[in-house]
Amino acid sequence: MPSSQQDKKTRCSWCGTDPLYIAYHDLEWGVPVHDDRKLFEFLILEGFQAGLSWITILRKRDHFRKAFDEFDPHRIAKYTPARVGKLMQDEGIVRNRLKIESTIKNAQAYLRLLRERGSFGDYLWSFADQQARNSPLLPGKPVPATSPASDAMSKGLKKEGFAFVGSTICYAFMQAVGMVNDHRSDCFRFAELAG
Repeated sequence: MPSSQQDKKTRCSWCGTDPLYIAYHDLEWGVPVHDDRKLFEFLILEGFQAGLSWITILRKRDHFRKAFDEFDPHRIAKYTPARVGKLMQDEGIVRNRLKIESTIKNAQAYLRLLRERGSFGDYLWSFADQQARNSPLLPGKPVPATSPASDAMSKGLKKEGFAFVGSTICYAFMQAVGMVNDHRSDCFRFAELAG
């Protein structure tokens, strides 16, 4: 994994020195994602992150994938109350009943949206006008929590039946999947992703 101590690259300060966080920053955060299922996974994990730090979710991500059938919406949409009870006992995930139940609801909404629109990715990327936006942050400036685009995405997803998709969650999702490049202007990843 990359190490900020070893390579001396300038990075966004939020990733700190944790090797897992640095790897996520360097290899995933802000890289455009168009795959429907991967987008679904990111949206679910962003919802679970609400009220927690992202590093908590990263540390549990592999277990989340096992617990939620690799984020297969067809399987998740059929989860029963007994399955919810089993997940509530799983220490490898965030055990929040509302978030677990919203994952089932979101899988059902995802499948409806696919039937009606054909592509989850095209729908989500429509809120970014189908292209990544470069929004370099100056060092020391706070990362935005929302935007007009995340407001619109949140409203649209709620209308489609999704839960745990407030504007702050949607903005974090947009950053994660590369709809907006919010790396600091002096971060080595900003130029790489802006190119």
